[in-house]
Amino acid sequence: MKKIKLSIFALVIIGLVGVAFTPPAEKYFDIAKSLDIFATLFKEVNTYYVDEVDPKKLVETGIVGMLNQLDPYTDYIPEESKEAFSIQTTGQYAGVGALIGIVNKKAVITNPYAGFPAYRAGLKVGDEFVSVDGKNVEGKVTSEVSNLLKGNPNTEVEIEVRRFGQKETIKVNLVREKIKITNIVYQGLVGEDVGYIKLDEFTPGAGKEVEDAIAALKKLGAKKLILDLRDNPGGSLYEAVNIVNAFIPKGKEVVSTRGKVQDWNKTYTTLNNPIDIEIPLVILTSGGSASASEIVAGSLQDYDRAVLVGQKTFGKGLVQTTRQIAYNAQLKVTTAKYYIPSGRCIQALDYTHRKSDGSVEKIADSLKREFKTKNGRKVFDGAGLDPDHLIKAEEYSTALIELVSEGYLFEYSSRYCGEHPTPPASLRDFKLSDLEYKKFVDWVKEQKFTYTSELEKKTTELIASAKTERYYDDLKIPLSDLQNKINQYRNTDFTRLKSEISSILEAQIGFHYKLTAGQVEASLHRDREMLEAKRILADAELYKKLLSPN
Repeated sequence: MKKIKLSIFALVIIGLVGVAFTPPAEKYFDIAKSLDIFATLFKEVNTYYVDEVDPKKLVETGIVGMLNQLDPYTDYIPEESKEAFSIQTTGQYAGVGALIGIVNKKAVITNPYAGFPAYRAGLKVGDEFVSVDGKNVEGKVTSEVSNLLKGNPNTEVEIEVRRFGQKETIKVNLVREKIKITNIVYQGLVGEDVGYIKLDEFTPGAGKEVEDAIAALKKLGAKKLILDLRDNPGGSLYEAVNIVNAFIPKGKEVVSTRGKVQDWNKTYTTLNNPIDIEIPLVILTSGGSASASEIVAGSLQDYDRAVLVGQKTFGKGLVQTTRQIAYNAQLKVTTAKYYIPSGRCIQALDYTHRKSDGSVEKIADSLKREFKTKNGRKVFDGAGLDPDHLIKAEEYSTALIELVSEGYLFEYSSRYCGEHPTPPASLRDFKLSDLEYKKFVDWVKEQKFTYTSELEKKTTELIASAKTERYYDDLKIPLSDLQNKINQYRNTDFTRLKSEISSILEAQIGFHYKLTAGQVEASLHRDREMLEAKRILADAELYKKLLSPN
């Protein structure tokens, strides 16, 4: 079967990708020839291959193989996946308004969206699904539970959940409705005159939400602003333009797109009057800030309208267009690269020039070019956006990473909130006591939590290498001593890493209590990027210096 897949894949790639390097007349002939070869080869395989083949699966394997040679954003969307794709791009669907996840093999609510049926009915983060419309869903995957919860608007659905601290299960009858996921997950004052907006999506309406948030924060007394784009993967280019428009005058270029189809090339400019072109602005970025996030941050950096604080962004300078194809399927295809006002494209990975093994490399430093912002500051293309004030990304221990990924922090937060149903008076001052932290550690140990640190892995590899090279007998004692010391340190990990683990646990408990608002409030006093942003905004000379030529 592997040989069949490779044959289809090779023919499609050689025939279709190769045509880009031929003159127009030859190109059209090569396309027709390649498609004819593919069709006849497929018929022969389907007819004569020794085992029965699944035609649909075989062709889709060929399609995926072909698209994998392009970039990860060009994607085939069959008819059965259209709904999920629509939800992803529009943020809209009909259901009860609850995000579902698997935590320790249990389907639980990970986020009841504020204002929607599940939230209004009192369902909480961590509630475990027992049944939906009488059908037992314990142990089921998220897609199964999600499909049962979704349906036509104004139809009823009965949900049964189990909540820690309550003996009886909870049953609620909800009426499905159209759900529109908000782009802004938190807004508020984080200082006497500092407004804060946490933007997580770029679905339709994002620009209007940001405008409304700015106006609301100014009414509360905000004279400075922080826009948080950390880990925002992007979305609609149009919404990115609308958000930039809030901060710069009408008629200014925000981004231009350039691709092979010249008729599709376009320059996007601000169309409306701005909300505020003077308010000091800091944008928080991370390695997960991509696409539309980079258009917003990059354009405002090019106009010297905002100070970027955090880490280098992801570096996605590609634009996708969705095209309808046969049988109600769709193709999301990269059609252009985008360029921000200084003229730079911040695409970091070079998908055009793959290595012989098919791998992709970052744009070489020698190929990066220098550009200038409006004030004459030096900026560069080819590797994402460099922040104006760099803060090294926090490195977490293996123990904490495993506690998060295996769901221990989430599950314990559910238990904690079940035992303490009333939130603290102020989550900004919330801190676990030593006794509460010890209870958490004891509970984790009861769950037989185990992990292997990077140091342990390297030591095991070292011992294996010593045996292979015939050095082990001579090094046995020092290697054994090293292992013993590592084990001793490992036994003290929960004490040694208390500050790191408890800070994330406190933020998770804050989320369980008050969703993203609670998480933000519980993290304010230790969020390094936020603290630096506030420090820069409090120092007018420093803010001005960061926007001045080097």
